[in-house]
Amino acid sequence: MKLVVGLGNVGTKYHLTRHNIGFLILDELADRRNLTFKHEPKLEALVTSEMIEGRKVIYAKPTTYVNLSGNALTKLMNYYKIAIEDVIVIYDDINLDTGIIRIRETNGHGGHNGVKSIIEHLKTKNFKRIRVGIGLDDSMPLDHYVLGNFSKKDIETLKPTVEKALDAIELFSKDVYFKDIMTKHNSSN
Repeated sequence: MKLVVGLGNVGTKYHLTRHNIGFLILDELADRRNLTFKHEPKLEALVTSEMIEGRKVIYAKPTTYVNLSGNALTKLMNYYKIAIEDVIVIYDDINLDTGIIRIRETNGHGGHNGVKSIIEHLKTKNFKRIRVGIGLDDSMPLDHYVLGNFSKKDIETLKPTVEKALDAIELFSKDVYFKDIMTKHNSSN
């Protein structure tokens, strides 16, 4: 069993914000595969799943808001009895230019409060992740920037990035050796 978690904030107010790139990628995946997310209050997440090559893959969007993502991830892992090596988290990264993708097996939180929450709850920074660059605009406060909507130019820039993320999720779901996934996508930026 695999668990793919996209970080974001629930509600239409946040739908196209930079902080919601994890949600947006999972929404695109769900649209393409005709999957429907269902609210699971006890897991503090919107959840859907499918079978890929005989393996159940669960997709989740925490409803805890980004900064408390560790709460939902812990509940999901415990409920489905999923080991940390079978989890991948997708989130925005201001330290990467818009459209750049970095896939890692371990890393710090890089100032991302949602990832910080996950590290605190799991008591490890060793979990797989897809970091999607959203850039940074120093002319405005950070919270206004990450909670601001993507521009039309950003959306165009992100289209190939979303494709790369979806491919990485597919390969992860099929249990492809993770370093091969990293090599394929980290070197193609």
